[in-house]
Amino acid sequence: MLLPVALLCLALTAPALGVPVAVERPQKPRQKLLLVSFDGFRWDYDRDVDTPHLDAMAKDGVKAQYVTPPYLTITSPSHFTLLTGLYIENHGVIHNMWFNTTSMEKKAYYPTQFQNDWWDNGSLPIWITAQRQGLKAGSLHFPGTAASYQGEVAMVREVEPRFYNYGNETYWQRNIDTVMGWFGDQDLDFVSLYFGEPDGVGHKFGPDTPQRRAMVRQVDRAVGYMRAAAERRGLSGHLNVVITADHGMSALFRASEIKQIVLSKIPGFSFKDLSFHLVDYGPSGMLLPKPGMLDKVYGALKGAHPHLHVYKREEMPARMRFSNNGRILPIVLWADAGYLINGYLPVQTNKGEHGFDNHNMDMKPFFRAVGPAFRRNLEVGPFETVNIYPLMCHILGIRPEVNDGHLNATKHMLVSASEDKPGGMSTVKMAFTGLAAVVGLLAVVFIVRVSVHVHKRRNEDRVSNSSTHSDGFDEETAKSTSF
Repeated sequence: MLLPVALLCLALTAPALGVPVAVERPQKPRQKLLLVSFDGFRWDYDRDVDTPHLDAMAKDGVKAQYVTPPYLTITSPSHFTLLTGLYIENHGVIHNMWFNTTSMEKKAYYPTQFQNDWWDNGSLPIWITAQRQGLKAGSLHFPGTAASYQGEVAMVREVEPRFYNYGNETYWQRNIDTVMGWFGDQDLDFVSLYFGEPDGVGHKFGPDTPQRRAMVRQVDRAVGYMRAAAERRGLSGHLNVVITADHGMSALFRASEIKQIVLSKIPGFSFKDLSFHLVDYGPSGMLLPKPGMLDKVYGALKGAHPHLHVYKREEMPARMRFSNNGRILPIVLWADAGYLINGYLPVQTNKGEHGFDNHNMDMKPFFRAVGPAFRRNLEVGPFETVNIYPLMCHILGIRPEVNDGHLNATKHMLVSASEDKPGGMSTVKMAFTGLAAVVGLLAVVFIVRVSVHVHKRRNEDRVSNSSTHSDGFDEETAKSTSF
């Protein structure tokens, strides 16, 4: 009798113990993630343009006030920070250009994309990490896509041709359709997608122009097309989309308005004292003095122009995290916003530029996120883009590589800030479940003990009654047989 009672009690308390008795719940689809970069989209570009699709995305998801990129605020280094969660000095992709200080060679942005040793120097992008942990990953046009890492590449990838029109809206839609096909037909878990605008128009025309505003409207249309494409593919219920950028853009002063920075005109400085240099590429530069000439070059440049900052590599401000890497040349230069660093003569024609101090507000990109992992209609404060990597790993449920980011900087954006992973059980739910389990277990113990006690008492009564009847029979028998 005891065993059936105990089993009945256990069955009755099973829901409290969290044990499914009969019906198993269907498993939710694995969450996917799309990382999108619109190159050069400054944090405030949606303020002077009507952007209904970006606004809808913010209402349906999360919008940050702005995000802070790493220094140096240029394309390849900043994008590799998104992919690795490392500051530039730690991942080693320190410039858009591959260079060799011995042979004096330099490669422009596009051929540098295929220079494996420039990208593959100890850090793994999220594509490789995800694939090593059983997921499927892809990348379309994202900086770093063309390279291999420890012999591995993104399993599905597309690299743009050399002379590519980054502003063609038809191409944008084709690329979006391609990526949604990868998620739907090939069941990819993670994809990174890159658009080269509004960086191009920001450089050519400047950030405060009708051309830039027109490109922001095109970006907004692309966001609407992207969300509609996900809906058509049936992906919306398990696809998370993170949209950000590598840097912002700052308007340049006209030469007639300022004293230009021209290194060759600085007294005491000579290019003959250098073995190698990277200047004439915007507001930042690096110099390699000849042996024994470091202090001479540094002394000539330091304080030579009120808007030129000059540092020995090891003396760079710690907040910029741009010193602890052998690829960084011994002298680092950068200009204040609006200024350019020129070598022999002013040769740059851009009306907008980036590469300035990452604390400059013009260098801050935007950030949007939407999907089942994210809360709705939430605006958050600023954070560093280095923190986007651990957020992505968390959503994908993969172990991140060693990185400089912190999940705590972004975790409040998620549906449950206390989840171990999306779709998991929150701390509150686990507490209630644990409490129910304890109560259920105590109930089982109590009922079993009561059952044992009752069973024992019944046995004692039965034995007692049996003894009474037995003694009475013997006495009566004795009486009847005695004469």
